[in-house]
Amino acid sequence: MTIKLAIVGRPNVGKSTLFNRLAGKKLAIVDDTPGVTRDRREAQGRLGDLDFTLVDTAGFEDLTDASLEARMRAQTEIAIREADIILFLIDARAGVLPLDEAFASLLRRADKPVVLAANKAEGRAGDVGINEAFALGLGEPIPLSAEHGEGMAELYAALAAHAPEPEDEDAEKRERPIQLTIVGRPNAGKSTLVNALIGEDRLLVGPEAGITRDSIAIDWAWQGKPYRLIDTAGMRKKAKVQAKLERMSVGDTLNAIRFADVCVLVMDANEAFEKQDLSIADLVVREGRGLVFVLAKWDTIADPRAHFEEMKLVARESLPQARGAPIVTVAAQSGVGLDRLMKAVEQAHTDWTARVKTKDLNDWLYATIARHPPPAVRGKRIKPRYLTQIKSRPPTFVLIASRAEEMPESYKRYLVNGLRDAFDLHASPIRLIVKAGKNPFADEAG
Repeated sequence: MTIKLAIVGRPNVGKSTLFNRLAGKKLAIVDDTPGVTRDRREAQGRLGDLDFTLVDTAGFEDLTDASLEARMRAQTEIAIREADIILFLIDARAGVLPLDEAFASLLRRADKPVVLAANKAEGRAGDVGINEAFALGLGEPIPLSAEHGEGMAELYAALAAHAPEPEDEDAEKRERPIQLTIVGRPNAGKSTLVNALIGEDRLLVGPEAGITRDSIAIDWAWQGKPYRLIDTAGMRKKAKVQAKLERMSVGDTLNAIRFADVCVLVMDANEAFEKQDLSIADLVVREGRGLVFVLAKWDTIADPRAHFEEMKLVARESLPQARGAPIVTVAAQSGVGLDRLMKAVEQAHTDWTARVKTKDLNDWLYATIARHPPPAVRGKRIKPRYLTQIKSRPPTFVLIASRAEEMPESYKRYLVNGLRDAFDLHASPIRLIVKAGKNPFADEAG
């Protein structure tokens, strides 16, 4: 079904830019001048598998007189009443302004699902505004850049959580499928693995590299749990990708990674963890997706035990950013290792969606810094004060500390590895943001 999505916020926060991106075309006029949009504008849009009737609204003004601005506000209020979901946009670089707070108060009374998004969040300039947005009382803010298309996967997840259920009884019982994307170099065995998982020759396979061109989505269930399997085109080194069709295929694969929950990186066991494999794994981690390594064609390995130990060592030394990602051996044609693979995928998804209580985080933090405090910089100690999780998918934490900008990368890695071990988050990327200043969550805690 089509969801009516109203994009609202004060003037000049980027509503029309986001409207155009979701619509897939430049329908609304965009300019730096506040107040360009006056009437409600509707268009059809899509994000992932969600279909929308998009409503672009005028910038919210806190006025109730007979002025043009007040009439524009009335149009916005109508859009709110008619919407299925409200997407409330703030400017992450400007932070939370009094008009944002007035608008948030109106939305809290609207009795409609509200997704809070902090636009213009590219780079670090928007981090403070993202932290301030928690005080609006509308849940976890989604950092995004409507202009550059960043944060769309996180926005999709937030909107999908509020999407109305289909009307038929069978559809109501379904849960959202886990988006499982199969990636790797050409001819690594990706399509063969997908065919083995679903139990039929659904995808073309063969010795020729590059048979798969489009990203193929297949709805499938494993032990009663729904999945959407996405087989992708093999990714070669960028310098070798010259033909227009292959460039389009790689672009399709990149999109599939961005919208994945978990990515399975398939490698030929005889030549695993080569430079291109490492590049693909690094991309998956940077996109914040869960990651599982698969050593395919395992039945061709002469000394499996020694080779597996060697592969674990190579992974640990070459991909410290993917520390904890499980490694599974598979012989797809005989079906060996498929159960282990799906258990690893489930664990990666569990870790990727995990949330940790603030109290438990700070109990761990105080014990950790008592045992191993941050090093002194120019004779002055860095003092970590407060730790909280601001989002999952992947788990993302904010640490408030004095002299935050001087905290060494080595100590940040120490904290991230400690979080993995303490809360059993081994199979997902972890992001740690270190910020200075007062505790922005103190009011909520009180």
